[in-house]
Amino acid sequence: MKYERTHGGDWAGFALAHGRPPLDFSANISPLGVPTGVQETLREAAGQVDRYPDPLCRELRAALSEYEGVLAEHILCGNGAADLIFRAVMTRRPHRALVTAPTFAEYETALETVGCAVEHFLLKAENGFALDKGFLDAIMPETDMVFLCEPNNPTGVTTDTALLTRILERCRETGTLLVLDECFGDFLDAPEAHTRKADLAEFPNLLLLKAFTKLYAMAGVRLGYALCADKDFLERMRGAGQPWAVSSLAQAAGAAALRETEYVRQVREVTAAERAWLIQQLTGLGLRVIPGEANYLLFRSPRSLTEPLERQGILLRNCGNYVGLDETWYRTAVRTRTDNQRLIESLEEVLR
Repeated sequence: MKYERTHGGDWAGFALAHGRPPLDFSANISPLGVPTGVQETLREAAGQVDRYPDPLCRELRAALSEYEGVLAEHILCGNGAADLIFRAVMTRRPHRALVTAPTFAEYETALETVGCAVEHFLLKAENGFALDKGFLDAIMPETDMVFLCEPNNPTGVTTDTALLTRILERCRETGTLLVLDECFGDFLDAPEAHTRKADLAEFPNLLLLKAFTKLYAMAGVRLGYALCADKDFLERMRGAGQPWAVSSLAQAAGAAALRETEYVRQVREVTAAERAWLIQQLTGLGLRVIPGEANYLLFRSPRSLTEPLERQGILLRNCGNYVGLDETWYRTAVRTRTDNQRLIESLEEVLR
């Protein structure tokens, strides 16, 4: 039985096809599950779903303002980061846009909905898929939008901070909207050293994307937010979608998640340790591993892994549908040691 693999995390398709839920390494979600405080808040908030949610997300934006150190009027909440990607595209309605390859597919999908011509800047495997200064030359006066994922999905690689500054300056020169996706930024060893939220005031053409999906394991809640100093652009983004895009449950859950500081510390600690262990183990199996900095790793296998691992109940992300990659590349989430050990043992059996 076939099921959709455009993105990872299709546990429902796997269960339908195989009659059991998978051990899911295809979605890059916190392996510690939804924080207890968030679960309790969702149960409490369920008694108030007879009211329409606040379309302006006032309480959540106030909490995010304090958490991020950004003015509340510079924050727009949405139904996940994907919702905000589409809203940004619908608001700007670009004729030409630039994306890296490989990268998150939703950027190009959104751009295609407005008939935008998409240019791919190919990242090279021999350079570890790192972005180089040639990207600056690809940003032309006719480039309306640029999408960058920091760290990139699926490679887990970040851009050198000095180069990122030059990209910001180049986009300001050309009048280009730079959409910087920082949804995986909290998994970096030093998140505050890489985020560009301090540059918002200087670069009103900068739009940052963040989400609760990965760090707090809230994929099913659907909650993300955008940061931008151009209040008029954010207001037009808000008007580009439905008025009640963020449910009252999501708003309550988001505010509760921001209080989960100990949970975040534990997630980051587990991720850092297990990422290093997985890199060592995958390399020991003779696989080409890109030393990513997030909660997932990109690696190359000489043998097909998808179906053999599925038979063992494991769902892995094949990256053959990413522009710039082929069927030999795979992405695995970084999970707990017990889960990671099972993955390595299954790979040993498949690759022997």
